[in-house]
Amino acid sequence: MRNKTSKANSVHTLSDEEDTIAAIGTPMGRAGIGIVRISGPMAYGIARKIFKPKRPVQSFESHRLYLGNLLDPATGNIIDEVLLSYMKSPNSYTREDVIEINSHSGHLLLSKILEMVLELGARLARPGEFTLRAFLNGRIDLTQAEAVIDLINSRSERGLYLATQQLGGSFRKQIESLREKIIGLLAQVEVAVDFPDEEEEIISRDEAARQIEAELIRPIDSLIEEHAKSRIWVDGIGTAIVGRVNAGKSSLLNRLLNEQRAIVTPIPGTTRDVIESTINIRGLPLRLMDTAGFGQARDEVERIGIHLTQKKLDEADFLLAVIDQSRPMNQDDWSIVSRCKGKKTLIVINKIDLPPRLNTDALGELSALFPVVKISALTGEGINGLKDTISDYLMEGDLDLTSSGAGASVRHSHTLSEAARFFRGAAKGAKDRAPMEIIALELKSGLDALGEIIGETTTEEVLERIFSDFCIGK
Repeated sequence: MRNKTSKANSVHTLSDEEDTIAAIGTPMGRAGIGIVRISGPMAYGIARKIFKPKRPVQSFESHRLYLGNLLDPATGNIIDEVLLSYMKSPNSYTREDVIEINSHSGHLLLSKILEMVLELGARLARPGEFTLRAFLNGRIDLTQAEAVIDLINSRSERGLYLATQQLGGSFRKQIESLREKIIGLLAQVEVAVDFPDEEEEIISRDEAARQIEAELIRPIDSLIEEHAKSRIWVDGIGTAIVGRVNAGKSSLLNRLLNEQRAIVTPIPGTTRDVIESTINIRGLPLRLMDTAGFGQARDEVERIGIHLTQKKLDEADFLLAVIDQSRPMNQDDWSIVSRCKGKKTLIVINKIDLPPRLNTDALGELSALFPVVKISALTGEGINGLKDTISDYLMEGDLDLTSSGAGASVRHSHTLSEAARFFRGAAKGAKDRAPMEIIALELKSGLDALGEIIGETTTEEVLERIFSDFCIGK
């Protein structure tokens, strides 16, 4: 069993609740508005020292905006005209006193405001620490905290919807329902442990096995299956553009993105690393990966690039296999086609602006294996048809895009699998007439695993890993 810790024990190691934290809450750059966020016991006092409202007030009311000037406490000089909001504990994002300063944007200005706040006793927030405090203070559970980062990173409108559902607690409710069933069953098993002579009157072993399989294992297996569907909308459909050297893969990437994302030259082997970009095609989020071309590696760098290509080809959900119709197909082309078998693949015949040298037999063989689309990445001819075909092809067949459940993370899927393993052990123990103590232990272990998903029992290592993915200020 891994050593797990409760929320209360995590507070002082991951985020000292007695500290007041501050950070810039908006991306750096030139924009209309920038926000500096402060949370903790000193937040209100710091605001009173640096903010002078246009209309004098005795004290700030919670959840109101105040117009005024921000003053440098060292000189008394006006820094900016700002809007200041105050959210009094516990009715705030972190359940602590929160101040948000809405100023004009700009790196120097926001950095100056943050510097003033830090000089008055706040410390710089760690990545995700505002959301971490919301979790530690019981405002949200761990699945809702993770939904925040999914909301920020979602690659499609459907992904936004799924993240919003999880943020609203839909996934937590499913986990809590499972935990309630376990607790009820565990109570009966533990009574049977205390009164072994009356075991059969308390709970039948066959009935216990049936309940575990029907009410725990099957629902968990369904959640795991749902995870694979829903993450596509949040993370994007992993789409590898593969092909022989100089087939036009980088040109296709640039054409689909409508920007010069990858370097294109006549020199073979220009692309040596995997270049990733995200595009939305007819509502579907595609995480495009331009890969090094298949061929004879001339040096170590090209060899590594081809190895990465093979790895991405195996990992991808969807493949765009690019064939240069201005050259006869060779062994490299056929090797790529062979590796695509068993994967969701679309053959893209490129360079239709050039005289064809692809023979009819080869084209017929390709068409028998996969759908084929003809384009010119150079001129743009056929690109709209390619997008339509991609959309139609992905919306049918074995790549299931129909998920309506919350976008559970890889961590959730792994932990659900761990819980299911414990419950299978409990069901087998019941059928094999193992001691009730063993069955109880398996059920408790499964209960702890589900508790880790929502943050009831969680290792500090897990919390640190989750919140380190957040930006500073969130």
